[in-house]
Amino acid sequence: MRFAFLLLALALPALAQELKPWSGAATPALELTDVEGKVHRLADYRGSAVLVNFWATWCEPCRDEMPSMEALRVAMQGKPFVVLAVNVGEGARVARGFGDKMALGFPLLVDRDTKTSKAWGARILPASFVVGPDGKIRYSYLGAIDWAHADVRATIERLIQR
Repeated sequence: MRFAFLLLALALPALAQELKPWSGAATPALELTDVEGKVHRLADYRGSAVLVNFWATWCEPCRDEMPSMEALRVAMQGKPFVVLAVNVGEGARVARGFGDKMALGFPLLVDRDTKTSKAWGARILPASFVVGPDGKIRYSYLGAIDWAHADVRATIERLIQR
C-alpha cells in the first residue's frame, strides 16, 4: 500500500500553485491525538481556517512541502489560521522524530489505523484540505505544493476575511 501512495504522489507535478475549490462531500470529522498525546478536534478550531495535511515520513513530496507549510504558519501568525499535519499509518515516535528534525511548529497528529485519512479521501499523499472558519472544506490539493507561495497565501487570507 505504501508503494501505491508513493507512486501516485511522485506522479503528481508540483507545478501548479493554485488550490482547487472543493466540490466534494461534507467535511468529515477529525479527532486525533498529536505526538505529545494531546487530542485535537477539527470542531475546536471553528472560527479559524485550518490546513489539514495528510503525510508520511516515507513520502518524499510530503517531506519536501513541510518547510513551506511551516513558513506559511509563521507568516500567518496572529491570524485565525492553523496547520494540522496528519501522519498516515506511522507511530507517534516516528512522526515526532521527523518533526523535531524539521523544526516544525504545528501539531503532528497520528492516524495510525488510517481511518481518518480514509474518511477524508486521502488516498494520495500528500493530500491537503483547507477548511474555512465555518468548518467546511473550501479547497483541496493532491500532491506537493509550495504553501508559502503568494497565491496560496492570498487564497487562505481571502478565506479568513469572508
